[in-house]
Amino acid sequence: MAAADPIFAALTAPGTPFEIGECGGMRQFVRAPADLSSLIESARRHGAATFIVEGDRRLSYDEAFARRDALAVMLAIAPGERVAICMRNRAEWMIAFLAVIRAGGVAVLVNSRGAPAELRAAVEECTPALVLADSERAALLTEAAYPGRVIDARDFPSEGRFDRDVAPAAPDDPAAILFTSGTTGRVKGAVLSHRNLITGLMSVQLAGLMVLQNAAQQYGVPVETILANRPQYATLLVYPLFHISGLGSAFLSPMLSGGKVVIMRRWDPEEALQLIAAERITALNGVPTMLWDVLNRAKIDAVDISSLNNIGTGGQALPINLLEAVQAAVPNAFLGTGFGLTETSGAVAMALGADFLRKREAAGRVLELAEARVLDAAGAVLPPGAIGEIAVRGPMVMQGYWNRPEETAAVLDADGWFRTGDIGRIDEEGYIFIVDRKKDMVISGGENIYCAEVERALSELPQVAEGAAFGLPDERLGERLVAVVLAAGLSEDQVRDHVATTLARYKAPVRVAFVRAPLPRNAVGKVDKIRLRAMWPDLSGEA
Repeated sequence: MAAADPIFAALTAPGTPFEIGECGGMRQFVRAPADLSSLIESARRHGAATFIVEGDRRLSYDEAFARRDALAVMLAIAPGERVAICMRNRAEWMIAFLAVIRAGGVAVLVNSRGAPAELRAAVEECTPALVLADSERAALLTEAAYPGRVIDARDFPSEGRFDRDVAPAAPDDPAAILFTSGTTGRVKGAVLSHRNLITGLMSVQLAGLMVLQNAAQQYGVPVETILANRPQYATLLVYPLFHISGLGSAFLSPMLSGGKVVIMRRWDPEEALQLIAAERITALNGVPTMLWDVLNRAKIDAVDISSLNNIGTGGQALPINLLEAVQAAVPNAFLGTGFGLTETSGAVAMALGADFLRKREAAGRVLELAEARVLDAAGAVLPPGAIGEIAVRGPMVMQGYWNRPEETAAVLDADGWFRTGDIGRIDEEGYIFIVDRKKDMVISGGENIYCAEVERALSELPQVAEGAAFGLPDERLGERLVAVVLAAGLSEDQVRDHVATTLARYKAPVRVAFVRAPLPRNAVGKVDKIRLRAMWPDLSGEA
């Protein structure tokens, strides 16, 4: 979004809700609410409109806020206390988050897909005052002998009044802790402040207004006419809510605009098509795997997906053949992509509509409030077009990792520049192109799998002398995780089952190859995964 754009200039001019100004050495939304609770409260105005759809359950905004208020009373926490949320995607998860923020707490978002020991470790990482869990996760925490207070979602109250005075949080107070991992594979809690999350949400809102204004200009009609005639924004919630993409773009952003959030428990193409048709879903944001599934299944079953007018992806490049297939199936849909991380409260670069189609291989265009640059190995800033590590700065960048000062200092400097670990380039127009990942991570079907974590699980098997996990390109999944181990007396299934039960099933390697000699290593003694990838066809027997 270029500041020279007259629509952008008008939307961010002095006196407007999205006024941008300098504050603390960074460009910020100067009229942003001080705390996230105030921003959330503005969604009450949507009243009787449908907010959450989950199976046969339908909650209006009024009903959801009544449940939110009742749970906020039940929590009985002091401002600043941490509350862990450990559930699958469901209405209670969303209500729990809203209640924690309303009560002045800090929401700790736990990956609900872990094994019992993983769940306990993630919860205890941030020493919460209590845990809000669904019955399955509550049972897993009991199995792991978690000693803290747990409230089962079945016991959430349905109505009540929150009349306790809670002092507004300061903009830089923590609002949420989301877990992420680096090359060590050990979970870290990224601490996101109220300012961080509000900046991320308002940036999405501003992008939406830009699209709306451009459409009004293109068709020569007032914005009010478009708003009066368009259907309710309806999104299919397919990302886990404990991911920043689930929390921000699939939950809080639609809520602020009066949208409808339709929950899927797990990804299933047939169910997705049924929901798109029945709920008239307008927005589908997912990884390439999901988009392919919808397009292929819609063609087979002749399902109407014409309600989709907003299709987006992020985290992985959108293959050209997929882009063409989307355009053929829903020619009037508005396409977009973005680049961001948990540590940046979501997107720091976006490209929508014509902006996206101009440079389809880009991961997005740097947003107005974000600064981005590319660094060489020594930390020197490289010129436009040069390849190096991408670093970003802005009011959306996290405060740091919870109780990890050394790991925070390794990626976040005193001037607020965050080293993303992604290798890429930025052109003169501000488009970001991702070339590789410095972080040893695989994105398979939209899930982040950290190789070091899997390798630690492999090392727990006494028969394994050494092992390495890495990703290979996969047309449907984006990448698939495979492993090579030096071991005797083990089968492929035994290795996969061990990882699936030690961690989580989606983290288990799709294939395991066995070697009889030590794994190849590079000049500094690390396992050479470039050579392993080249050796994979011979090791695995795959052509």
